[in-house]
Parts: sequence; structure tokens; C-alpha cells
Amino acid sequence: MMETGRTRRSARGWTIIALRWVAALAVLGVLLHFLPLAAVRSAIARVPPEKFIAALAGYLLAHTVGVLKWRMVVNAAGAELDLATSLQCYGGGLFGALFLPSIVGGDVIRLAVGLRRSPRPAAVLAGNVVDRMLDVAAQASLVALGLALLPGSLPESLRSIATRTLLAALAIGAVLIALVFFLRGTLLRGRSIRFRRRLARLRHALRGVSRRPHALLAGWLAGTAIQSTFLVLTAWLALSCGLRLPLRVWLFAWPLAKLAALLPLTQGGIGIREAALVALLAPFGAAGTLVLASGLVWEGVIVAGGVIAGLTAFVAGRQTHGAPRR
Repeated sequence: MMETGRTRRSARGWTIIALRWVAALAVLGVLLHFLPLAAVRSAIARVPPEKFIAALAGYLLAHTVGVLKWRMVVNAAGAELDLATSLQCYGGGLFGALFLPSIVGGDVIRLAVGLRRSPRPAAVLAGNVVDRMLDVAAQASLVALGLALLPGSLPESLRSIATRTLLAALAIGAVLIALVFFLRGTLLRGRSIRFRRRLARLRHALRGVSRRPHALLAGWLAGTAIQSTFLVLTAWLALSCGLRLPLRVWLFAWPLAKLAALLPLTQGGIGIREAALVALLAPFGAAGTLVLASGLVWEGVIVAGGVIAGLTAFVAGRQTHGAPRR
């Protein structure tokens, strides 16, 4: 019975990933229906292979900083993970977000190893949640910077949409926190002692991170630097495609497109990110074909980086396999 249940869950997972890839291809197909395929292909062909490889190297170096950031945050919560295990978790997460069935992307893969290897699994979970919050804060910081640098040239409609989106995200976060706080008694009523103990460990780990504001600040700064690197690399590749826009325009549009890609509609946000970029950059006079070409080239960097990260995680896993828990 248990084996049958696992088989069904596995089949359901692969069905979900297949549907997400179909959705991604459908979104790209719609874009290419309205944008000339020949022009998109021509723009992509302008990117020299050595420039693509250089961008891929920059992408991987930025994610190397991401490994250190993630390890710092989860260890601030008390996870006690070594560098090899952190590399395995982080690299597996990047690979899983693109290629493995998961409801919440690569986080399931990232946590699977960390929860097994850490003496305090709750600290890994708490630290990962905080790390994701820092990433969202980094994205919001870039959007805010873009809004500040585009007071005159930003269309009023876009400025209003971006402002409302940020305020709505803050309001939703505040409401969720308030609901958890005021309904915690109801949520805990009837729960087992084992569940309460696990929740207490998670709460203790979250408090452990909050008592280290220097780690939170360093994590936010590192996250902002990483996302800024991705943004600059995208703009740099876009120049080869023929798309020339001020960096302040990218500061506004790129983080919003990445936030839109968080919607669990396509695998890894493929298609959604490109469609959002086309829509966000159109008011600035950017040709849709060049925007789509730039987005697809960057998507190639992400996919190649995910494959390399998966191989790196596999090698790191082989090195740590059989090592005793700390």
C-alpha cells in the first residue's frame, strides 16, 4: 500500500512538471505568435558564444555567494551545516526548480538534504524561510530604487501599478502575520504534543535568527548584490541582441518580471518572466522582439546554470555521503 501511494505521488509530481512545461511553451508560443520569429532568432544569433559563457560564469559566481548567504542564514538559526552540505542543498535547489516535480520549486530539494544532515532540522526550515524573505526584500529594494530613479520618465500607469503591487505585497504579509498571531490558539487546539514540540523548535529557530540582526543585514545586502548582478548580466546580454535601455529602466522592470515568475504557473517561471518583461518594457519604447530575445538568452543561462548546479550538488553529495551527523 505504501509503495502504491509513493508511486501515485511520483506520477502526480511528474504530471505537474509536464503540465508546467507545456504551460511555459504555450506562453512562449503566444509571444512568438505576435512577435516575428525570424526577428527574435536573428537577435539571439547576435550574442557571441564567448559572451554567453562569460555571463554563465558570472551567474555561477553570483550563486556561489548565494551558497554562502544561505549557509550563513540557516546557521544563524542553529542548523550547523558545513559548506559541502550547503552546496549540495543550494545546488540541488537550483536544479530542482527547473527539472524536478515540486509544488514550491527547488525548496523541497534544498530542504530534503538539509533536514536530514542537520542536528536541528527546524533551524534549516526556519533559516530557509528567512532566506527567501531576504530574497524578496532584495527584489523589492531594486524595484523601489528603479521607481526612485524614474520619477519623470516612468508612465503614470506603470508607476501606479508598481506602487500598488508593492503595497499589496506588504499588506498581505502583514495580514498573514497578524492572522497567525491572533489565531495561534485556534491553530494549536487539538494538536498533538509532538506537533507542538516541533512548532516550538521552529519558533525558537526563528527567534535565533531575529537575535542576529547583523546576519539579516548581511543576507539582505548579499541578496541585493546577487540580484543586481543578474540584472546587469541580463542588460549586458541584451546589448548584443540590439536592446539598449538605461540601467534604471532595467532596475524597475527586471525585478518585477522576476517576482511575476514566482507564480506557480510554469516550470521555473519560464515564459511568464519573458511575457512580463515584454509588457513592462514596452512603455519605454523597447521592441518586443528584442526583449523576448534577451529574455530567452538569459533563460538559456539559467537552464545551463541549473544543470551545472545539479551536477555540483551530485558531486558534493558523493563527498558527504556516509559522513556522520554533526
